[in-house]
Amino acid sequence: MNERQQTPRFKPKRKNRGAAVAAVLCFTAAIAIVGTYTFKDYRESQREIEQMELSQAKTEEQREKTEDSKPTNTDLIINEKEDDTLAKVAEAASEKETETEEEEEPEASQAESTEQTAGKSNAVNFAGDSKLLWPVEGTLLMNYSMDKTVYFSTLDQFKYNPALVIAGEKGDQVISSAPGIVKSIDKTAETGTTINVDIGGGYELFYGQLNDVKVKTGDYVDSKSVLGYVGDPTIYYSVEGCNVYFEMRKDGQPVNPMDYLVE
Repeated sequence: MNERQQTPRFKPKRKNRGAAVAAVLCFTAAIAIVGTYTFKDYRESQREIEQMELSQAKTEEQREKTEDSKPTNTDLIINEKEDDTLAKVAEAASEKETETEEEEEPEASQAESTEQTAGKSNAVNFAGDSKLLWPVEGTLLMNYSMDKTVYFSTLDQFKYNPALVIAGEKGDQVISSAPGIVKSIDKTAETGTTINVDIGGGYELFYGQLNDVKVKTGDYVDSKSVLGYVGDPTIYYSVEGCNVYFEMRKDGQPVNPMDYLVE
């Protein structure tokens, strides 16, 4: 009788414990399920937030690029200054070119004038049968001699003489023996102030020992034009005295002026 009474009391206690355990398991499972869904929702929310932030960052970057590409007031000012500078440089270059052209025009005019002067009718066209005037009135001190030597009193030696040495008084006029163009005016130790005149046809005349020259390089001179005056002799002709050194060349080689001088 006691055993029957105790057995029923023991069995209900086991059932209550099992029910409690089951309840705990169910609650734990429910929490796990809720937690799983809650974490999943959290991850999806985080992903959406990250996408929104990324989209905003891209939008902000595009906006900054667009603003950078727009010309600012400073850029416009700089460009305007550069345009002004380029315009000023171009204007200065144009003015310089104009000045250069203006400077070249007188030179061209002078060259044309010289050519026109040289182109006067047979003005510088000396021929083999043309004649020369004596450049100064005076006696012949030394004759042309290139085939044998002649005696030079001042030098006290014999040497070749490519010119005529004509005596003259200091201050006497020295005239052009033929029409021509003054090619050069030089001063040497031997012949002093010497004028070279191109008379055309490959012929040139040299007038040395002059003073107070009246012409300049490039001048056209006609026959009897005054070239200058007889000056003091150089140390090479101090014994011979005042004179005119008169040399003639054909194609750069000395020729005898006596073959062309009028008698």
